[in-house]
Amino acid sequence: MQLETVTNRISSLLRTASDLVYDPLGYQISNLQIENESLEYAACTFELNGLKIKHRLSKITPTKAGQFVTIWKRNEAGITAPFTDQDEFDLLIISVNDAGRSGQFIFPKAILVQHKIITANGIAGKRGIRIYAPWDVAVNKQAQKTQQWLAPYFLQIDINGNTDLTRAEKLIGNGIK
Repeated sequence: MQLETVTNRISSLLRTASDLVYDPLGYQISNLQIENESLEYAACTFELNGLKIKHRLSKITPTKAGQFVTIWKRNEAGITAPFTDQDEFDLLIISVNDAGRSGQFIFPKAILVQHKIITANGIAGKRGIRIYAPWDVAVNKQAQKTQQWLAPYFLQIDINGNTDLTRAEKLIGNGIK
């Protein structure tokens, strides 16, 4: 995927989130940096009033319910590795879009440790995960279990201006130490 296309895609995603969520709550995006290695997942980092954010866009997969997203970095040896609890970020935000619906999973680092998504305490994290927005039909017990723990961290973004800003404030506030 070309950098210009991805840059436009990231700009569009973040502009929508800014207009409908961040700006009304007084959050400003700054220090936006695109991560070239995960362009197809719109990977970038930015700050929201000093909170350090890692952002990804999930992808629809044709044969499985839910969406998939990669969440890795390159280690000192140049090998892909899961994020760790020592990496400098406060929130992992995963944008989700499907058939005119959109939202964001807003995860504080602690919940990612709890669910073994990022490496901590000698337990290896994951390089990618399957996520299920509330509108996805989880077709098996594992998918249902995953959807259940994901649900409290999901913010539906309504383009008509009906986004639950109280919920958004709580989710973003979870990243404050």
